[in-house]
Amino acid sequence: MAPASCPRLILASTSPRRKDLLSSHGYAFTVSTVAVDEIEDPTLGPDRLVQENARLKAHSIKHLHPDCVILAADTVVALGNRVLGKPSDMLQAAAMLADLNGRSHVVHSGVCLLSATNFEERVFVVTTAVRFHTLTPAQQLAYLNRIQPLDKAGAYAAQDDEGELIAGYEGSFSNVVGLPMEALALQLAELGVHPEPL
Repeated sequence: MAPASCPRLILASTSPRRKDLLSSHGYAFTVSTVAVDEIEDPTLGPDRLVQENARLKAHSIKHLHPDCVILAADTVVALGNRVLGKPSDMLQAAAMLADLNGRSHVVHSGVCLLSATNFEERVFVVTTAVRFHTLTPAQQLAYLNRIQPLDKAGAYAAQDDEGELIAGYEGSFSNVVGLPMEALALQLAELGVHPEPL
């Protein structure tokens, strides 16, 4: 059990990847979300876009959880000047994967932490450069059918990749999955939130 003095962590996301990342790093948390209309303005640029959406998600539930630390995040894929979020259907997913095929792109995750105890908001962005293998159209289709891409930014699943799609990356791999755990752990520790002892 976490120490009684440790602030309770609230995850403002239903993402299975984010829940798995927090759990695998030893954090105890509760999931709480409300429906929000995410900002989709590409003129903001990917860094500002993910920060604003993370803030939106965190602030949407802060009244529900006094005396807690709220964690919210947003992740997008940027291919040049284009921002790729979650595909709306399989046709869009196929188009996204075809555009990324054999190329490099950047994953941006914005994180917002709200601490009611400290009256503090922390917002930061972590970026990771990712390079893809070149797949044939048939391989791309088989990949999409295997991973079910509609809830995944850029229409791919880094956490399930075993070299099939990702040829290499520079930066945080957990960031590509959905949470930049290295930077996040440091920020959470400063707010008094620590993993449970093994």
